[in-house]
Amino acid sequence: MKLFKNQSKNWSEIKANDSWALFKIMAEFVDGYETMSMIGPCVSIFGSARTPSDDPQYKLTIDIAEEIVKSGLGVITGGGPGIMEAANLGAKKGGGTSVGLNIKLPLEQKNNHYIDEDKLINFEYFFVRKVMFVKYSQGFVVMPGGLGTLDELFEALTLIQTEKIKQFPILLVGNEYWSGLLDWIKSVLLKEKKMDLDDLNLIQLVDSKEEVINQLHKFYKQEYFKPNF
Repeated sequence: MKLFKNQSKNWSEIKANDSWALFKIMAEFVDGYETMSMIGPCVSIFGSARTPSDDPQYKLTIDIAEEIVKSGLGVITGGGPGIMEAANLGAKKGGGTSVGLNIKLPLEQKNNHYIDEDKLINFEYFFVRKVMFVKYSQGFVVMPGGLGTLDELFEALTLIQTEKIKQFPILLVGNEYWSGLLDWIKSVLLKEKKMDLDDLNLIQLVDSKEEVINQLHKFYKQEYFKPNF
């Protein structure tokens, strides 16, 4: 019995839709590149969209973002609520650049109100949006988050490991939250030789805004700001 005998009937229609989708994808890339190339050096801050405003991590994110813009860098977020909102709020409080790369989702995502009006970009495609993060960020500050946060974290690590982009600081904020993940990486991935020790050195674990700024300053004493590919 042929399980898939009826599956090819609409294949030509699918191919036609794919061709039209290319124009939408190109438009998102053009809009993203034109906007982001004018913004200047920024740090991306990631974290859970579900973090409430009374959570200590929300307050810490505000403080970190404010300190980052006071140091002369802008802040990029995913444009939504939770940690993203806190980061854009901190950038606003510090009088610096506040960028939001918003993604259209059926449920929890809508842009927050602390993004600079001319620096809000709406995306339909996750992969286009992620290109903007890795191309124009001078560092990743990763607050506690879920699957989306882990996706951004490991994509950046993979691209740096494979030398598809240049290295930049990747800072995990919250020893208590992230130490279990790092312990697993050490006890399983390193032990099973699925990665090298040098790969682990791409990550820095920090707990405070002072440590975030110190790590950024330490890295850029030896490097200069530029797009990552």
